[in-house]
Amino acid sequence: MLKHVRVVFTAAILFVASAHAAPPNDLDRYVKRVSDTFETPGMAIAIAERGKPTDLRTFGVRRMGEAARIDEQTMFSLGSTTKAFTSAVLAMLVDEGKLTWDSKVVDLLPGFRMYDPYTSSEMTVRDLLVHRSGLGLGAGDLLFVPETTLTRAQIVEKLRYIKPATSFRSGYAYDNLLYVVAGQLIEAICKDTWENVVRQRILVPLQMENTITASATPPGANKGWPHGRVSTAIRGAGPMTPLPNQMRFDNSAPAGALNASIADVARWLELQLGRGLDPRTNVRLYSEAQAREMWTSQTLIPVSQNPKPLELAQANFRAYALGWSYSDYRGQPIVSHGGAVLGSVALVVIVPGKDVAFAIMTNSEETSALAAIQYRLLDHYLGLPSPDWIGALHGVRKARIEKGEEVLASAAAATPTQDGKGPSLALANYAGRYRDDWYGDVVIENSANGLSIRFEHTPAFVGKLEHVRYDTFRTRWNDRTLTEDAYVTFSLQPDGSIATVTMKAISPLADFSFDFHDLLLRPVAHSGKPPPSAL
Repeated sequence: MLKHVRVVFTAAILFVASAHAAPPNDLDRYVKRVSDTFETPGMAIAIAERGKPTDLRTFGVRRMGEAARIDEQTMFSLGSTTKAFTSAVLAMLVDEGKLTWDSKVVDLLPGFRMYDPYTSSEMTVRDLLVHRSGLGLGAGDLLFVPETTLTRAQIVEKLRYIKPATSFRSGYAYDNLLYVVAGQLIEAICKDTWENVVRQRILVPLQMENTITASATPPGANKGWPHGRVSTAIRGAGPMTPLPNQMRFDNSAPAGALNASIADVARWLELQLGRGLDPRTNVRLYSEAQAREMWTSQTLIPVSQNPKPLELAQANFRAYALGWSYSDYRGQPIVSHGGAVLGSVALVVIVPGKDVAFAIMTNSEETSALAAIQYRLLDHYLGLPSPDWIGALHGVRKARIEKGEEVLASAAAATPTQDGKGPSLALANYAGRYRDDWYGDVVIENSANGLSIRFEHTPAFVGKLEHVRYDTFRTRWNDRTLTEDAYVTFSLQPDGSIATVTMKAISPLADFSFDFHDLLLRPVAHSGKPPPSAL
């Protein structure tokens, strides 16, 4: 619990000047209150204002229960804010004439295929980045969340087996998978790994010396340890605690696997405010035209209604650009992107009209903490009165969790002991190897201890199957930090044999990356070779 952790901070001003970006006078006290309210162990903030030095602030500890403090060089997981790095590299390639945003992917990446032949032939580089491919929300994320044994090339090959949820370019649905494709496209053009290309084209010129992929982060490095609330059936409820390990996600790195220090992210913010020009070295990484293109709306995002306590932050419009989101806050256009991996969240916000940008990173799964600081900083730089965002967000978070717990309690009310509805088959008849076209194989085994389930490409997805009712069971993963358990439902043929198996996350608040619902598992014949998608 954060109340047992003394929250401390350090502050640094990058390069000497007579004036600097001026954050709220009470920012340190405000962040302390945020940390206490949301039990955030550690946090780092960078605030950049064009033409002025960048303000860095660090708070708290790397890991609860330990003394090591967050400092300017402590690395945090950037999550999906990594997408803008992938987009920036593509912008450089556009500047160099090696592609255009509307180049066909199939012309640049041999073997690229979507499920639909038309989409395969018409998909452009721009389409890869703007979430209008027709794939469903988070489609295919189980290929790398949690960590899997698949390579990026295998993930891209499996894309062709994922059925679209809508028609091509007809609407918005956020995905990570096509950013993996974008990374493979960069490798095909540059004849080097995505990691090396990003390092040479962005990290080295900006002197971002503490930005690396997760797998390249050595044991014991100066990095914020991931924390989460995983002691209950609802992820996000219960006390904050360190997670047992740090996920790497390297096979989806172009979509979200960079780690970076706040000092390095400050350099990234300065590049953004310079519209591709590094103000410290006067070196241009990409053209101002490409900077504008990356911030230009491409796909409209439906605007949902905020809960009443947050109605002042209600957006009037939302759209996705090229690796960035474009929306408004209290009438002011902003460019931003959030990032989240298990145990860590990050946020980058740019206010183009004010030439101000800031980044907030924390080593816990507390998006409400980031939002509270985001709104406070935006209010300050826009010269607007600021309500009690901490209290409002805390109340909304509490209500959301309570609603999720009500749904779970209602579902648990009808148990086998109450309704007496047992399985149709003997447990041994549910055992077998099952295959989904895009994921591959899932194995169900029977023993004296009952049924168990194992995902072949996902080491963390191993656990028990417990009967719920009729032919529906539920997982109970051995790794209880993965609280996104799922229902497993068997459908039978008229002769009593199993036709298909479907899954669905139990928690109504499950992250979309746990896309169990997209699986359609079928029994694997004992003879015959596995299809390419199972390899």
